[in-house]
Amino acid sequence: MTTQIDTGIHYNYEYEEDEYMNQEEEWDRDLLLDPAWEKQQRKTFTAWCNSHLRKAGTQIENIEEDFRNGLKLMLLLEVISEIVDGNIKMTLGMIWTIILRFAIQDISVEETSAKEGLLLWCQRKTAPYRNVNIQNFHIRLHGVNTRGSIQFVNIANKYEVSEKVFTTLKLQGNIYWKDGLGLCALIHRHRPDLIDYSKLSKDDPLGNINLAMDIAEKHLDIPKMLDAEDIVNTPKPDERAIMTYVSCFYHAFAGAEQAETAANRICKVLAVNQENEKLMEEYERLASELLEWIRRTTPWLENRTPESTMAAMQKKLEDFRDYRRKHKPPKVQEKCQLEINFNTLQTKLRISNRPAFMPSEGKMVSDIASAWQRLEQAEKGYEEWLLNEIRRLERLEHLAAKFRQKASSHETWAYGKEQILQQKDYEAASLTEIRALLRKHEAFESDLAAHQDRVEQIAAIAQELNELDYHDAASVNDRCQKICDQWDRLGTLTQKRREALERTEKLLETIDQLHLEFAKRAAPFNNWMEGAMEDLQDMFIVHSIEEIQNLITAHEQFKATLPEADGERQAIFSIHNEVEKVIQSYSLRISASNPYSTITLDEIRTKWDKVKHLVPIRDQSLQEELARQHTNERLRRQFAAQANVIGPWIQNKMEEIARTSVDITGPLEDQMNQLKQHEHNIVNYKHNIDKLEGDHQLIQEALVFDNKHTNYTMEHIRVGWELLLTTVARTINEVENQILTRDAKGITQQQMNEFRASFNHFDRGEAEFARIMSLVDPNGQGTVSFQSFIDFMTRETADTDTAEQVIASFRILASDKPYILADELLRELPPEQAQISSRFMQVFRSLPPGVSVLLSCQGNAFIYGYQIWYASAG
Repeated sequence: MTTQIDTGIHYNYEYEEDEYMNQEEEWDRDLLLDPAWEKQQRKTFTAWCNSHLRKAGTQIENIEEDFRNGLKLMLLLEVISEIVDGNIKMTLGMIWTIILRFAIQDISVEETSAKEGLLLWCQRKTAPYRNVNIQNFHIRLHGVNTRGSIQFVNIANKYEVSEKVFTTLKLQGNIYWKDGLGLCALIHRHRPDLIDYSKLSKDDPLGNINLAMDIAEKHLDIPKMLDAEDIVNTPKPDERAIMTYVSCFYHAFAGAEQAETAANRICKVLAVNQENEKLMEEYERLASELLEWIRRTTPWLENRTPESTMAAMQKKLEDFRDYRRKHKPPKVQEKCQLEINFNTLQTKLRISNRPAFMPSEGKMVSDIASAWQRLEQAEKGYEEWLLNEIRRLERLEHLAAKFRQKASSHETWAYGKEQILQQKDYEAASLTEIRALLRKHEAFESDLAAHQDRVEQIAAIAQELNELDYHDAASVNDRCQKICDQWDRLGTLTQKRREALERTEKLLETIDQLHLEFAKRAAPFNNWMEGAMEDLQDMFIVHSIEEIQNLITAHEQFKATLPEADGERQAIFSIHNEVEKVIQSYSLRISASNPYSTITLDEIRTKWDKVKHLVPIRDQSLQEELARQHTNERLRRQFAAQANVIGPWIQNKMEEIARTSVDITGPLEDQMNQLKQHEHNIVNYKHNIDKLEGDHQLIQEALVFDNKHTNYTMEHIRVGWELLLTTVARTINEVENQILTRDAKGITQQQMNEFRASFNHFDRGEAEFARIMSLVDPNGQGTVSFQSFIDFMTRETADTDTAEQVIASFRILASDKPYILADELLRELPPEQAQISSRFMQVFRSLPPGVSVLLSCQGNAFIYGYQIWYASAG
């Protein structure tokens, strides 16, 4: 809320009540702190008072006693009034001092006193009312004099008032009381029956102020000290007048507030007492219920009657667990809450200076604690007893289950054992069967001995169940007795069967030894005959005379072992005859078959006859193969002799034709004559090729696929021969064309030689020609400048390694062989270069004996149109 203030009006009071109040407070504080000051003030003030009282013909001796009845004090004031007579300001200041001392200084609200207390009281009482905002009892306004401005600034700084608020306060002053709503609010707050605040309006300040003053005078005994017109029409109503009038309201309502405070105090005490009574009753109720629950629960926990079955004990354990989980926790909470309520109640009684609460007999906290401790002890003992009983029953159940399990296991094992031990199966058994039965019986005896501990355990468990008073001990004892009786019978039958088996074993031992001997000798002899038949009938494939000679030698060695084999056959027959003789001599009821062997005498006889029949057949087939291998060797040598001549001849002719074609020293006619002579010689050599084809046909018909006597194959010869015919014909044709061109164009022999040299240089094939064109005509314009041609020829004719030089170098490393071995590359070149060379070489198909594991690829020499052959030694 903002109010327009006339800033042209100034107030200037010579006497400052704040200075008085501050001075008085300092006096009071100093006198309390220093008794010497009190003595000095008594003496000084008494002298000052007597200096004025002498004018009235009297004086005082004791400042406390002489002023008590007020007579001399009034006389002193009368003398002082004569002093200030005619000076209204001093008179008003003196009266204001009296008002402050006796009407305002004693006001105290929330640790504030005097003016600040009165202001705070007004603010608290009028806070709920609209349009009322009292803010002026703690600020005094002054005119333009320096002292007042400084004091106002000091107050603003003390309360940290901002510049905006500071300016507003200087302007507003005492306008808060001008509309009369503040006075009406104070009356309505304490006596709402005297005034209807809701009907008041801020726009009627005179009506509001007169209403408040009339009601105050009539009902509150507060005289009218101000005129409503003075308050409304005066721009700045006097603060001292307002404070004096408002202080009358404070003192008028102080008694009512004290009565209200007293009533509130009584109500508060009664409410505390009522709450305490409620807490006492609640404590009594909770204590009774808790003690009753403990009384009912403790006997149940103290009951130690055991159950005979595990299920019943488990039921008790479940009940106990329900007690621990469901029933006890709420009671623990109740006990805790009971103690908290008791302590809270005692604290409240002690604070309110009431006697301590004494519960009914037996319901003290200590009584509940003792009962609870007994419950805990019973619970602990009950839990221990339950666990022990459950462990005991678990032990009994475990023992009973263990007895049943072991008894069942033993009964299952023993079922049918007596019938087995009483069998006579050994009477018609062979020695092998007897020994098998005896070993089986020994295994049974070991098993029987192992079960001795189980039977003893069964008896021990039954004894322990009897000692622990097991409820079904009778059935346990009966079952245990049956097991022990059966165990004794099994022991007797086991001993009798062993004796019978051992007697029968001795009778059949001799026959068994003969059977075993027969098996030991018949099996290897039978294997020997089967192996011999396989070898005699085995198909063989040989490719040389040496291989067939080895087979013939091995067959002769086999025939030398036949007499010894026949002696072994007769010995085996003798063993079998001895077995039959023993059986007949002792009239044994056993089979004559051999348990160790399935081989019969008929088998041995049949296989032996077949071996003797196959031997001459094998002799004949080996001799026939020997003759065929001699024929094949003759064919190989015959073909190799011709191929080793024809192959080099073709190669030499190719080299001669090549030299003739590149020779540019003589005339073309001389070249033509030389080539014609080569062609004639080649045609005349054709019959040698035909004869070699005939020999090759014979070799193929004889299925001969290798020839260690030559590196040339018929395919190599054919390819070389066809290449030779094609080369000589092409070369003759080229020379003829050159002659025709020369004669038709009139070209000299020197020019022709130059053309030939250039042609030989550029005769590289289409791919190579394209490469050359990309160098001399990189932009693809179809033209070649003279400078580009010069650069190309300079680069091409530089000192570089030619294909012929590379091939010649490889031939040197290969010792003039048409191939080179990996070992030779590794020996002559660095390892890395040797590896690279071998990776780029092709396979050489015809190798001499001892060279194998062929590798192939084309190397650097392939750039020049040549091939370098490569192979590795096997």
